Amino acid sequence: MLTAIVGINWGDEGKGRMVDLLGSQYDIIVRYQGGNNAGHTVVNDKGKFILNLLPSGILRHNTVNVMGPGMVIDIAHLCKEIRGLAEKGIRITPENLRISHGATICFPYHVCQDILEEERLGDKKYGSTRRGIAPVYADKYMKKGIRMGDLLYPDTLGEKLQGIVEWKNLLIHGGYHDQAIDVDEMLKWIKMNGEPLIPFICDVSDYLENAVNESRNILFEAQLGALRDIDYGIYPYTTSSTTLATFATIGAGIPGLKLDNVIGIMKAYSSCVGEGPFVAELFGEEGNRLREAGGEYGAATGRPRRVGAFDIPASRYGIKVQGANEIALTKLDVLSYMEKIPVFSNDYRFRGYRQPDFPFQQRRHY
Repeated sequence: MLTAIVGINWGDEGKGRMVDLLGSQYDIIVRYQGGNNAGHTVVNDKGKFILNLLPSGILRHNTVNVMGPGMVIDIAHLCKEIRGLAEKGIRITPENLRISHGATICFPYHVCQDILEEERLGDKKYGSTRRGIAPVYADKYMKKGIRMGDLLYPDTLGEKLQGIVEWKNLLIHGGYHDQAIDVDEMLKWIKMNGEPLIPFICDVSDYLENAVNESRNILFEAQLGALRDIDYGIYPYTTSSTTLATFATIGAGIPGLKLDNVIGIMKAYSSCVGEGPFVAELFGEEGNRLREAGGEYGAATGRPRRVGAFDIPASRYGIKVQGANEIALTKLDVLSYMEKIPVFSNDYRFRGYRQPDFPFQQRRHY
């Protein structure tokens, strides 16, 4: 069985918890998009774990975890994440973790560019996590990326990186007038953080195709939610990857296959991190109390999340674009202190006119 667990709203719905809960039913768990710009929180008998890059199945015995070609990987962060789990007794080996040779590496200069652009935008910023996600995805589609598979060929890696850094400095140094990127420093960085990961790198497409032929159960773990999707989310206040279930097999490396099941995760109230329209938002004491009751702080950044009432039009839209055939509702217990649970059930309105469906992009801003 091929199942995807996806977010219906803005993210932070509890996907990691659900992957951990259902993980025992699956042989393989795959992360297929995104980077370390969000965190999946899992609590078990070994403690509390926040996973930014590793699939949530890494905490389970006898589960193989795959990082697909649709991901962007900060290799320094990944090494740190692996070391942190090892300190808590979680052993990670090439037997339980496989990294696609096609996944793109997120460099320090991507993070630098992300920060510089947010600062340039000022009050018009998008609310980036400043983890380099938009720049690294942009480089991927500009065909200026370094992939995990390039680590296997150190003789040609230096020359390839040299050309990319020269091009990148046209923007970092020439455009933003920041300090130029030093290619030697980047080579040291990639050597220090890349070499420990080489044993994990493989062609995950072959591995997953064989697993499907053997009728093994595979669970695809999404990052963020439908309203942060690059094409169907609240653009430009989105992430830079496709968060939808339809991308699961593509981002995993097995594009010809079809999912059997899509489980959409939603919270009993709304929350989001960052900028952009958030119609059902609660403010003041009401919002602060809900934020504290739900522990609504970003798992990756620690930023306080914006919180609001359960938004029916937004959730209905999320279910539609995700193609969810099952729903898991989380954090209903958080609302137990309320006499009445707030629900935004009305249709949206635009300049006085009823908008029965989630509004198309331009109407969200003008």
